[in-house]
Amino acid sequence: MARTRLGCFAAIIPRQYLNAAPLAPGNAGTVVAAKAFGSFDLVIFDCDGVLVDSEPITSRVFAQMLNELGLAVTVNQVFEQFVGQSLAHCLERVSLLLKRDVPADFAHRYQQRAAEALKRELKAVPGIEGVLETIQVPYCVASNGSMEKMQVTLGMTGLLPRFKDRLFSISEVARGKPHPDIFLYAAEKSGASPSACAVIEDTSTGVAAGVAAAMTVFGYCAHTPAQRLIDAGAHYTFDRMSELPGLLSDPVNRRRGGTCSTQS
Repeated sequence: MARTRLGCFAAIIPRQYLNAAPLAPGNAGTVVAAKAFGSFDLVIFDCDGVLVDSEPITSRVFAQMLNELGLAVTVNQVFEQFVGQSLAHCLERVSLLLKRDVPADFAHRYQQRAAEALKRELKAVPGIEGVLETIQVPYCVASNGSMEKMQVTLGMTGLLPRFKDRLFSISEVARGKPHPDIFLYAAEKSGASPSACAVIEDTSTGVAAGVAAAMTVFGYCAHTPAQRLIDAGAHYTFDRMSELPGLLSDPVNRRRGGTCSTQS
């Protein structure tokens, strides 16, 4: 069953994200020309759902805790109702659904339980190590999470050494995704023109940010309906990470299109 990342889970460990600027409306419908030929100068990866397979774990924990509060929801309902929002916004919505305040320690307890679950279960996204070995251009991470959170999850999965001095977080910019700030900042710090950057994202929020940054966006739809990413502006979609090097290097592969399901 297709699943969509619960964006509030980018804040499992960090505190900064709880106070991040509210997300702006997405950029679906913005027209940006995809880079059709030649190699990219920089590949920018999202973290959760693209490098580390954290969403199913954190989503399950959040759903369990909502049920404990008396809010009967499934994991799939959690995906649908909270996607792309900060943790603070998620908790505001929970309060409205409960018709009472969320316990003051809920966020802290959630962070603890999610961190424990991640420590037990977190793995790298299948195939990502091979991708990082294969691509021939510089790459980095740009995430709506904090630096601390990225260091923890990438460290757990053994990916952190591959991104030494190449981590960019929401705490370094004024606005999070779907604003383009974090992608533009990563490109600037890496010495790359936005038009020569490829963005790898798995949510409509992240896709919209990449499109707004005038970058070429590849939508990874292993857990997300492809049509949702396409509607947000993704130029290409794929559902197996092993496909990515070919898509990045060969315009012919891109013209063939992705293999993702478009079902919601």
